[in-house]
Amino acid sequence: MGQGGEPRRARAYDGELGAAVARAQEGDEAAFAAAYRIVHPGLLGYLRGIVGDDAEDVASDAWLEIARDLGRFKGDGAGFRGWTATIARHRALDHLRRQRVRPRAATLEQDVLDLPGPHSTHEQALESLSTERALELVRALPRDQAEAVLLRVVVGLDGPAAARVLGKRPGAVRTAAYRGLKSLAGRLGAAGVTKDGHRTLGESE
Repeated sequence: MGQGGEPRRARAYDGELGAAVARAQEGDEAAFAAAYRIVHPGLLGYLRGIVGDDAEDVASDAWLEIARDLGRFKGDGAGFRGWTATIARHRALDHLRRQRVRPRAATLEQDVLDLPGPHSTHEQALESLSTERALELVRALPRDQAEAVLLRVVVGLDGPAAARVLGKRPGAVRTAAYRGLKSLAGRLGAAGVTKDGHRTLGESE
């Protein structure tokens, strides 16, 4: 998944990103290109987790909308990351609807779990999410868990920002991310994972 594969790393660029966005809103094309380079890898990884092989096309549609509506954006670098993720998610869901694929509804029993600590097994799963194999495993998670992991880990959003993108409470997103990472931690080390091609979220295994 390349750059943006871990929240702390993504947020480290947010000061630079905010400055680039501000200049881009004044018409600086080079600044817009800089913002694109910072945001796009994580956004593309997120979209791959939702629409699979169609991620590039959906990302192109999202960036056209981002460029068109850039003047309406208000916020800093972290806010821009969340804003672009929201646009990308809408375009991805539109794409799935056109394909007559209905994402499964998320069902969460509790909002009390938090993300794991810096030295946990789950953190090791986070560090492994740069591989295509890991992305396939993310796509195999329930949709609410997959999106929470992708937004927190790949796009680099914090809990409240990810919750705004998904239209959920922060606690629900933390719960889903925790469960997804716990599942990934067990699966990433397993031998003999079957690769059965790309799936989209909402499809059964």
